[in-house]
Amino acid sequence: MNRSTDILDIIATRKSTGEPFALATVVRTVAATAAKAGAKAVILPDGTISEGWIGGGCARAAVLKAAKDALGDGRSRLVSVQPPDLLADRGVVAGDEQDGVHFAKNMCPSEGTMDIFVEPVLPRPQVVVCGSSPVAVAIADLAKRVGFSVTVCAPAAEQSAFAEADRRIVGYALPVEQASARYVVVSTQGRGDEAALTAALAVAAEYVAFVGSRKKAEALKAKLVGCGVLGESLAKLKAPAGLDLGAITPDEIAISIVAEIVAVRRSKHSRGMAQLSAAVGQ
Repeated sequence: MNRSTDILDIIATRKSTGEPFALATVVRTVAATAAKAGAKAVILPDGTISEGWIGGGCARAAVLKAAKDALGDGRSRLVSVQPPDLLADRGVVAGDEQDGVHFAKNMCPSEGTMDIFVEPVLPRPQVVVCGSSPVAVAIADLAKRVGFSVTVCAPAAEQSAFAEADRRIVGYALPVEQASARYVVVSTQGRGDEAALTAALAVAAEYVAFVGSRKKAEALKAKLVGCGVLGESLAKLKAPAGLDLGAITPDEIAISIVAEIVAVRRSKHSRGMAQLSAAVGQ
């Protein structure tokens, strides 16, 4: 087995375990450079290059920064490491971005150019469905089909309502730590509403929503306040869940909720890119 196959196997293993990392691939070299096109490296969130090699210190700092940014906003980027005279000829300086390329300075004796594509490899975002109502079942099915990992939380007697799930939790004890982005929907339909909502509001999540009328949600919020749930936690609850599509059937309601989750997820990435662009322009 050659080194290229070795690192591809390592990448596949890391992806299967849900560990976030960035993959840096040398896509082009000009003149003498230590690394050649096709070289790869796996970069962990703490900046460690755990496997592979993409050259020495000439490109390391720029690639590690790009990896950190990519893991932060979920977007790939292309880094071009060039000697100072070539950067000057282009009218750019190290740190500039032009036409989607992030430029960095090569101060090594080789004075070569190296382009590195850095892509984040993140765990699939997770939709957590609490409850086994027809809407909950429809959300689990639709979310899985559009690329989310699905966790279903329900009493043991209700688990059979779901044909498939990536993960099952009996009851509503959600894990506090979660590597991927988490979107929680409570659709208990009167069976364990308070327990499910209390659990959902106690963990970090990009989105927490309740399937039910506004009036019912307000009554539940009042009960939860009486049980000691903080107002700042309740403020993040979206109720009723979903975009206002005029949905009526369970499938239609599920579509409105999954669409809202997609909107929340994508808007976060857009904000991250806007912040990155502002920082680069400073």
